[in-house]
Amino acid sequence: MKKKLLGLILVSTIFFIPVSAQEKEKDEKETEASEKKKGLDPERIFFGGNFGLTFGNFTFINISPQVGYRITPMFSAGAGLNFIYQSDKYYSGNREVKNSLGYAGMNIFGRVNPFKFVLLNVQPELNYVWGKTRVSGLADSKIDPEFVPSLLVGAGVAIPAGRGSMIAMLQYDVIQNSLSPYGRNAFFTFGFNF
Repeated sequence: MKKKLLGLILVSTIFFIPVSAQEKEKDEKETEASEKKKGLDPERIFFGGNFGLTFGNFTFINISPQVGYRITPMFSAGAGLNFIYQSDKYYSGNREVKNSLGYAGMNIFGRVNPFKFVLLNVQPELNYVWGKTRVSGLADSKIDPEFVPSLLVGAGVAIPAGRGSMIAMLQYDVIQNSLSPYGRNAFFTFGFNF
């Protein structure tokens, strides 16, 4: 009887050790997977921004790349850079007037998707602006360089396109600084995230 009991204990131990090791390995893999989910998930990173061109009496060039992170399916946040050039030409009496402004800055944004394709956006910006006004027949007048704040609020739609989405938004600069590149009215932006 003792031999049978000793044999049973020996056989149980032989089977228990590998099963226990497999369970431990499985627990380690689950812990590793859970730790990966807690860290920065590359699948949630997205790139995009705005690119715009207008030429003529009013010229506007906008290159504003952004990078963001989907924190939850409903909320994302990120940051970007702004490079904007604008000029306008008009006549005052018989003199041609041309204003030229350059902007370089940065922004951060927070975006909420209350419904699948609808988004609400808040984007504070700080742009460094410089420029000049040229009036024909007179000396150029330089604009003192300065930092100009903007606070863009808006709503729009995200239309899925392949691995990304096209974004169309109606935005408004709440601060309304006279040197803001966004003017005094609401404006449309179109961009792409991938």
